Amino acid sequence: MTATLTPPAAGPAASVRAGSVPRRRTRLLALPEVRWAAAATALFLLALPLQLAGAPAWIWGPLYALSYATGGWEPGWEGLKALRDRTLDVDLLMVVAALGAASIGQVMDGALLIVIFATSGALEALATARTADSVRGLLDLAPATATRIAADGSEQTLPVDELAVGDTVLVRPGESIGADGRVLHGASEVDQASITGEPLPAAKGPGDEVFAGTLNGTGALRVRVERDASDTVIARIVRMVEEASETKAPTQLFIEKVEQRYSLGMVAATLAVFGVPLAFGEAFSEALLRAMTFMIVASPCAVVLATMPPLLSAIANAGRHGVLVKSAVAMERLGQIDAVALDKTGTLTEGTPRVVDVRTLPERGLDEADLLTLAAAAEHPSEHPLARAVVDAARERGLDLPAAEDFTSSPGIGVRAVVGGRTVEVGAPARLLAEPEPEPGAEAEVEVEVEVEVEVESECAADAGGDTDGVVAALARELEESGRTAVLVVVDGTPAGVLGIADRLRPDAAASVAALTVLTGTAPTLLTGDNPRAAAHLAAEAGIEDVRAGLLPQDKVGAVRELECAGYRVMVVGDGVNDAPALAAAHIGVAMGRAGSDLALETADAVIVRDELAAVPATVALSRRARELVVQNLVIAGVFIAGLVVWDLAGTLPLPLGVAGHEGSTVLVGLNGLRLLRDAAWKRAAAEGTG
Repeated sequence: MTATLTPPAAGPAASVRAGSVPRRRTRLLALPEVRWAAAATALFLLALPLQLAGAPAWIWGPLYALSYATGGWEPGWEGLKALRDRTLDVDLLMVVAALGAASIGQVMDGALLIVIFATSGALEALATARTADSVRGLLDLAPATATRIAADGSEQTLPVDELAVGDTVLVRPGESIGADGRVLHGASEVDQASITGEPLPAAKGPGDEVFAGTLNGTGALRVRVERDASDTVIARIVRMVEEASETKAPTQLFIEKVEQRYSLGMVAATLAVFGVPLAFGEAFSEALLRAMTFMIVASPCAVVLATMPPLLSAIANAGRHGVLVKSAVAMERLGQIDAVALDKTGTLTEGTPRVVDVRTLPERGLDEADLLTLAAAAEHPSEHPLARAVVDAARERGLDLPAAEDFTSSPGIGVRAVVGGRTVEVGAPARLLAEPEPEPGAEAEVEVEVEVEVEVESECAADAGGDTDGVVAALARELEESGRTAVLVVVDGTPAGVLGIADRLRPDAAASVAALTVLTGTAPTLLTGDNPRAAAHLAAEAGIEDVRAGLLPQDKVGAVRELECAGYRVMVVGDGVNDAPALAAAHIGVAMGRAGSDLALETADAVIVRDELAAVPATVALSRRARELVVQNLVIAGVFIAGLVVWDLAGTLPLPLGVAGHEGSTVLVGLNGLRLLRDAAWKRAAAEGTG
């Protein structure tokens, strides 16, 4: 298999921040299945108009023959190999059916069957290759080299594979961390969304754990390596995705579950219909004609079409409404689920931190607009996600931001700038209240552990030595207990107010959770790498009671396995690299499309292109409607086949009438399945999906 590496449009930092994986894309025509299917289709499209135009058979006949050969040799060969292992493969039966159709003059019908089969195989091969591409590309999240610090203090750049447990590496600002380890010295904020899914960078100091492939912020870190390159969290994600894909139960459509018995029975019955009358003296030609008629009317064409048109129609309808379901198997599985596990950041939430509370201290004489203006002006030069949230909030309110001067940023503490002649500091309440105010231009070295969600202890107020500090601590604690990240604004050395920042719940999240509960009979579970307090608060807003927080990728897989062991068929909905193993391990995986990582999009069985969470229950309801039509079609096909077979065995069924009855049943079940193409089918599913 040939793979190509497509250069990323943005720098590596931007790529990692977005949670994406550099793409290693297999060329379309590098796959032999695609080449053979394309050749068979092209030949069929050349022959069909010539036949319809009344051209001589010697012109279009060879083209059809070549179409049979190019599209049918590979499934035929695989079928023969399966036959050698005493297994009757449906691929071989379809090739035999196509050749049988050609033998009685239905050349075009047989060629069409070959083209459809070859195209299906090509799509399956392409999907498999693209998933493998993304799994391999995940390794590119981790840098190729790292800077090791020797015992004498010298620096050496070497491949990350050569790092050993116990080595000390230097991670400069803006670099990706090259190994799993623990911080020895320095302070910074690390974007580890690719591992934990947390929406905000995590503050890191001495003693904190860091992961390979995560992005360092503005501070320098010295990290002691604690895991080999082959055992990092990123490497384990790759292995988990591969293992989950390999151990997942074989994907089979409903009709394929009875494929062996039906196929063997049809072959045996055809031989009996030919051999028994022949043994009792019937003419060879009459016995052969009866057997050929029997093979045609008993062939599973209508049964196969009973399954595919409803599922394919459901796929097409869902696609028009922003849901990409990758296969008929995936569409069928969507309707089988009875438990749902949801990721938090980027799935239930919008994935972007926003200012949701502005609390001022009245004695400072600043209203909400003044406080937000000063904070946004000071934060404007910063690239921190919290800073962007503050600036965006000011712009949404139409506030004019004055220029900031003497801007400085301290990792884990916050920013400091002069705005309109006033010194403004914005940062973590515990740090700004507890730390002495640094001299202008001085660089403070931080040697303490810093947490993303700052816990403001009650003694902060006493240590700060003032009633204002006590009020600020109470405000910050109130915001943090409600799931917000508290940001303190200090003006001229005195606290002026507190901003509450949170990742906002999607507008349709609560309704979607309620709809999934009704459809499955089980309330969804929340699986997130975020902290328990923020997860619990958001889950309460969405109506979820089962909350599992602080999970690494392997923990999410474990949660899915636990639900499966309890007898559930689990659907996982997520968007990040850290969700990919769970998406692969689940009965069905669904990815959010707009901000979803490449690995999640390739691993998932379905993609919500427009990030409309309400489309998830609607698609589940549509899948269940498709399954209802499949059952209807199987009944129709079974009645036709049984009637024609009895006619052929008990009397004399004319071959043209047998072909007409067989084709008629095929057309009927096909048209019945196409009912799901109508917009009304989606509206009905959406109504069911909203309870």
